[in-house]
Amino acid sequence: MPHHDAAGMRLALDQAQNAWLVGEVPVGAVIMRNTPSGRQVVATGYNRPITDHDPTAHAEILALRHAAQLLGNYRLPECEVYVTLEPCAMCAMALLHARVKRVVFGALDPKAGAAGSVIDVFGNAALNHHTAVVGGVLGEASAKVLRSFFAERREQYRQRRAIATLHVPLDEAPAPIPAGESLEIDGEAE
Repeated sequence: MPHHDAAGMRLALDQAQNAWLVGEVPVGAVIMRNTPSGRQVVATGYNRPITDHDPTAHAEILALRHAAQLLGNYRLPECEVYVTLEPCAMCAMALLHARVKRVVFGALDPKAGAAGSVIDVFGNAALNHHTAVVGGVLGEASAKVLRSFFAERREQYRQRRAIATLHVPLDEAPAPIPAGESLEIDGEAE
């Protein structure tokens, strides 16, 4: 694995942590390119569909939008995208449409991955642009972030359910106080 791939993925993992902090599924993306003075971070993004009320607000899409605006072109042929999770079909098509040179991802997505896990959008020979794809870069670290996030969510859910079961069932709850009557607490009327 080239050194710059690991460095790019570490930046994407930082973005994934940002998503986690705002309660989103922790996926992060970074767009980089080579310049005469070295590697340059062009744009970053992290999942925000819940925060933005936008089903398209995936990390890759947000990073692509930002990069296109900064570079003044929706085509990004000199750019490489680092993303912590295998892109879904929507993101894969957007990456192809942007003509990115290369996509590097961390963890496989066996439920929605479009770089080979479920389907392979990038491998479709009928498409007019072909993007190089490298998977599994810091894959275990990327997968661990996702596993930890969902484990935390499951534990929070279990705790909420446990608290909910502590409440008195409605058929055992005391009757409401009729209007105009007082409630006696410790011998004094309230």
